[in-house]
Amino acid sequence: MWTGIACALLAFLAVFLVFFVPEGAAHEAPHRSRLDQLMERRDVVYENLRDLRFEYRAGKFSEKDYEEMKLALETEAARVLAQMDSATGGAPTAATRQAAGRTDR
Repeated sequence: MWTGIACALLAFLAVFLVFFVPEGAAHEAPHRSRLDQLMERRDVVYENLRDLRFEYRAGKFSEKDYEEMKLALETEAARVLAQMDSATGGAPTAATRQAAGRTDR
């Protein structure tokens, strides 16, 4: 009998916690800054451009398809970089200074 009461109490407690306890501030706050998210997106776009170039050279895409996909990725990269500039107020970050110092491959 006590086992049944304990199980019912635990079930009630679980339902109460899931549905009636509000989430804390940690769930509402982003874990990464907007700039961190943009830098991660930029890195993904650059990696996709490298992969696209490799696959084109391996013969997986026609020149027309390659140029279309390359243009789309370059447009996305430009959009992300503009958002990064906007997020920093145009001030260069360590990552953008480093990227400016690299030569194109």
